[in-house]
Amino acid sequence: MSRVCEISGKNVMSGNNVSHAKNKTKRKFLPNLQSVKFFSKTLDKFINMKVSVHALKSVEKNGGLDDYLKKTSNRVLAPEALAVKKSILKTSKNTAQDS
Repeated sequence: MSRVCEISGKNVMSGNNVSHAKNKTKRKFLPNLQSVKFFSKTLDKFINMKVSVHALKSVEKNGGLDDYLKKTSNRVLAPEALAVKKSILKTSKNTAQDS
């Protein structure tokens, strides 16, 4: 399983550990990923995602997964989030036509 946020696309970065003597050794900077279960009001189901804490805070601030995905542009979202966004928009469009 890769260490990539399914909403923001944030992934592993590389860099150097630098000692006092200026010796450099390679290291990894891992994103703070958490497994989260979001509830989509539009789809009326839970969605499991592996999300960075930064993205999780953004989702909570914007009022839930549906509102966050609707407000966020497609080029910022990861492919997994784009698939969920398309299904949310498709379902909300269908419910609007039925009413």
